Amino acid sequence: MKVAYLFGSLNRGGTETLLLDVCRLLSKEEFEAIGVYRKKGQLEEAFIQSGIPFYFLPVTKNYMAYLIGLRKLFIKQQVTIVHAQQPLDALLAYCATLFTGIKIILTLHGFDFRSNGHRSLLLSFILKSTNANIYVSNYQRKYYSDRYGLQTDKQVVLYNGIDSSKIELSASRLSKYIAFRDELELPENLLLLGMVGNFNEVRDQLTVCRFLDLLNKEGVDFRFVFVGKRIESLPDRYDRCVDYCKEKGLEQKVFFLGGRNDVPEILTQLDAFIYSTEHDTFGIAVVEAIMAGVPVFVNDWEVMKEITANGEYATLYKTKDEKDLVREFMLFLQNREAYILRTKKSAQLVHNRYSIDMHIENLKNIYFSLNTHR
Repeated sequence: MKVAYLFGSLNRGGTETLLLDVCRLLSKEEFEAIGVYRKKGQLEEAFIQSGIPFYFLPVTKNYMAYLIGLRKLFIKQQVTIVHAQQPLDALLAYCATLFTGIKIILTLHGFDFRSNGHRSLLLSFILKSTNANIYVSNYQRKYYSDRYGLQTDKQVVLYNGIDSSKIELSASRLSKYIAFRDELELPENLLLLGMVGNFNEVRDQLTVCRFLDLLNKEGVDFRFVFVGKRIESLPDRYDRCVDYCKEKGLEQKVFFLGGRNDVPEILTQLDAFIYSTEHDTFGIAVVEAIMAGVPVFVNDWEVMKEITANGEYATLYKTKDEKDLVREFMLFLQNREAYILRTKKSAQLVHNRYSIDMHIENLKNIYFSLNTHR
């Protein structure tokens, strides 16, 4: 069995970070794998060094030339399964592998809320043409299955996996904690809060900004870090947050750090992790924060209820309700020791449920099951 991972770009993001961990660990597994990507990106060198061969095959205006090149590559490399990470790549793989017997798997990492007309028709076609579709939560699977009337036995849930070895814990926390505060010129004992995630349509940083304004009015002395880049195609998502914080006089308390490559270390240095989502399908940053032993506050979007075991692993607050978030957070400040004890237990439970090793073991089972049904 040989699996080809089909990528769009190799830019930095939650999906790419997960797949980079998968590629690094798959190099140790009992089957072969290769990677194929259409666009370069920030993580290109890291993927090339991951341990499995990577092939750059860009798409030009001549799609037929791309499909022929893709088909030749799959046949030459004796690929038996193609695992696409985007519907477009699954469609391209379907066209390139006609009559070859190569199986196609598509992982859905998001929702299709912006799809309509011909896009919905194409998505419906490819979802029904793959050999298996993987979803990162039960809620996401139900959404797609209901909307497109999909065959039940081809729809599989596989939770994202987190590499806990990247989460720096107690032994080195203090020195890095101080170093990070020095970087931001923060007092040692000041309450440090944060959120991780690019400023895209999936996340709702503005609700968090409104929460910070209310928290400031409560007289709580804090500093907050937003870790995530401004998306050029959606600049208002970032700009509105910056403007709001300036308007409310929070410039000295709220830091917009942009994209960072030291997110695991930053997470372990926070006193609490605050997150708000519009329509996440999983929430890798939320799970990473829980795994890092940080008290987490997240809105009660259905997927967040699912991945936190209905609030067992984190504190849920009402979606779009910054007042409810303040209420929950003030309870935390009044009972920090109890919350920290719960957080330690949650970290272990989440590690067992969402570890990268568990993810890869379940992924292998999907591959082997598909490979035996010819």
